[in-house]
Amino acid sequence: MGLLSGIFMGVIFGVSLMAGWQHMMRRRSTKRIAKAADMKILGSLSRDDLKKLCGDNFPEWISFPVYEQVKWLNKLLSKMWPFVADAAELVIRESVEPLLEEYRPPGITSLKFSKLSLGSVAPKIEGIRVQSLKQGQITMDIDLRWGGDPSIILAVEAALVASIPIQLKDLQVFTVVRVIFQLAEEIPCISAVVVALLAEPEPKILYTLKAVGGSLTAVPGLSDMIDDTVNTIVNDMLKWPHRIVVPIGGIPVDLSELELKPQGKLTLTVVKANSLKNMEMIGKSDPYVVVHIRPLFKFKTKTIENNLNPVWDEKFELIVEDKETQAVIIEVFDKDIGQDKQLGIAKLPLIDLQAEANKEVVLPLLASLNTLKVKDKKDRGTVTIKVHYHEFNKEEQLIALEEEKRILEERKRLKEEGVLGSTMEALDGAASLVGSGVGMVGTGIGTGVGMVGTGLGAVGSGLSKAGRFMGRTLTGQSSHARKSSSSSTPVNSVQENDGAKPL
Repeated sequence: MGLLSGIFMGVIFGVSLMAGWQHMMRRRSTKRIAKAADMKILGSLSRDDLKKLCGDNFPEWISFPVYEQVKWLNKLLSKMWPFVADAAELVIRESVEPLLEEYRPPGITSLKFSKLSLGSVAPKIEGIRVQSLKQGQITMDIDLRWGGDPSIILAVEAALVASIPIQLKDLQVFTVVRVIFQLAEEIPCISAVVVALLAEPEPKILYTLKAVGGSLTAVPGLSDMIDDTVNTIVNDMLKWPHRIVVPIGGIPVDLSELELKPQGKLTLTVVKANSLKNMEMIGKSDPYVVVHIRPLFKFKTKTIENNLNPVWDEKFELIVEDKETQAVIIEVFDKDIGQDKQLGIAKLPLIDLQAEANKEVVLPLLASLNTLKVKDKKDRGTVTIKVHYHEFNKEEQLIALEEEKRILEERKRLKEEGVLGSTMEALDGAASLVGSGVGMVGTGIGTGVGMVGTGLGAVGSGLSKAGRFMGRTLTGQSSHARKSSSSSTPVNSVQENDGAKPL
């Protein structure tokens, strides 16, 4: 009897224990699910939302990193850097040297690398952010920092001056690189890569220039010329919306959607300027205005002599590629013997403009758009402009692209005939130091139209073999052909512009 009762009590106790354990696990699972739901809700809250909920009890250690850290990638890059640097040096020589030749300022007859070594310090990736994951495409922003130890020496030749070796020291790069991967179904699963530097935050390339065994004063303004050349290349070729488009793996694919296209046309009238700063010892300044959206596509007004309140009332048409990020730049110069002097500069962001609406704007002239460089705080006067933005339809966009091809072919022909030297000389029309690339284009460029394309020609065998540059097709051209092609430039007839000369 005792044995039976013991077995019965044991069974009852075991069943009760199992039932209790099951109940406890079910309750624990319910709590976990509830906590997971709460955490999911909290995870969707921003820092500001959490601060409102927590008030003064908000812990400081909570952070929401915009960029994901990739320490593993930095370690890998550090070990691979000697091999990456060797390959990069070859590509830079083949692709950047032709750019230096194309963009060299007037007054410099040759600008090449005498020595190029990227050093032993690899760039550091501060973080990576996946911007979007839309169908067939991945957009990624890479926060890049480089304070390396490269050895870069430029061989600079100027008129009547022997070659001067200029060393770039203390080079530092701070920028965010946007990379777009176009996906494909075939291996390697990526059909093309788009690379560009984001305009915000502003890319920073810091360095100091030192003449090796000589002095920078041998060529007046040489340091500023090199700075302008570097800034022009970055702004006109690498900063978004401009980009490099490189096909990958030889997969035939339509890359037209990735390419840079004309978006609209800005009709700009330079009306007048008031209270300009006088730069002359005797008499008054002889002002003229240069306007552009991209550094290489400039228009110049006529010069009005001996006047600090000039009235031009001249109209120009400029192509817009990305209204949200681009701006029109207005520079006022004093025509002078030798180097023209800048009287002031102004900037109007295009994002502020409404399509098909006329707008008159009075802009204060500044000593520089870089406020960190401004030392002269004196009033430089104002410039008055009228603007009208027209957004292209598909047909107008195609017309602009065709016009671009025509201008590129014409410029290529003129360069092959020796009429044009570098792109900057083509804009300037002179080999003397005339300041910031202003002047007139050779009359052989042609007459004509207000629409202009926005492409750049072939700029180096390294990138040309890779595929597409600046959203334009690059083929395996000969070195002479690559050197001959260059950016398109706005072309208006001098007669149609009442004497105004396109740059």
